[in-house]
Amino acid sequence: MTKTTAAALPPVARIPAAEIAGYVERMRAGERRAISTVITELERLSGAAPGLLQALQPHLGHALVVGFTGPPGAGKSTLVNAVITHLRQHGRTVGVIAVDPSSPISGGAILGDRIRMTAALDDDGVFVRSLASRGYLGGLSPAAVRIIDALDGAGFDIVLLETVGTGQNEIDVAEVADIRVVIAAPGLGDDIQAMKSGLLEIADIIVVNKADRPGAEQTMQQLIGALSIRAMAADKVPVLKTSALSGDGVPELVSAFDEIGSRVAIDGAMKRRRRRARYLIARAAADIVAARIKSGGKEGLEPLADAVLSGTMTPDQAARRLLES
Repeated sequence: MTKTTAAALPPVARIPAAEIAGYVERMRAGERRAISTVITELERLSGAAPGLLQALQPHLGHALVVGFTGPPGAGKSTLVNAVITHLRQHGRTVGVIAVDPSSPISGGAILGDRIRMTAALDDDGVFVRSLASRGYLGGLSPAAVRIIDALDGAGFDIVLLETVGTGQNEIDVAEVADIRVVIAAPGLGDDIQAMKSGLLEIADIIVVNKADRPGAEQTMQQLIGALSIRAMAADKVPVLKTSALSGDGVPELVSAFDEIGSRVAIDGAMKRRRRRARYLIARAAADIVAARIKSGGKEGLEPLADAVLSGTMTPDQAARRLLES
């Protein structure tokens, strides 16, 4: 076996094929260890992942996926914690995917967000999984989609997805979540200006968190003004104020995404899941292209680069030539 062939093999499965159905049954029964093990296998894309995904199919499409994104310092984790508390008070089960920066040493999640989610402690109705961003600039890694399926298959009513908090590049959540909540806060400098060209374009709900701080009303009016630039959007995207520490505004936020969720449900689960599958395909294609460029070295790209510089080939034509080679 060559080194190249070995590298292409998936990680060794920790769940034997004969035990996959049993693990799914245990997940459905709420066994946390089974949920954690299945999520790990799907995150690793081990040899058990295809069988697990197939076994989960009859149980998918029920959970509402709500994505929380926004600039660093907006209080996303604290707000997610407050939302968990409210949902649990109303008897709803919650799965959480907290996407953290990757450790430069191990590549794993640093777990900073999870520390703030105290509502998940000692509550079997909440399951929190931290996930490393692994360098993806869109705020998510493709593993998040597979973990959504695991939490959905385990029977959680709502899956909350918190992105890593890197700024306006964080738009992958638009492809993955059913509802996108964009969070801002007063006193973050020029964050509103940055959000205008990125995150506001994907928002279903906009939240001004830390509303007890000075400048919250001004920030809210800035966001409403920015929304007015979007055609037909100003009257459709609610702009809410919350205080995650006190819980003020959290019931209204949950009511807002429940209302939007009822409209989203009309599209059907398959349409929402196909959108996430398209995201995975696009990500995989981008990774393949990047790997091809790296393996080809400068020599493989030099002729194409020269053709683009001379005007005999457009960048689009060069990219197509690269893909066809």
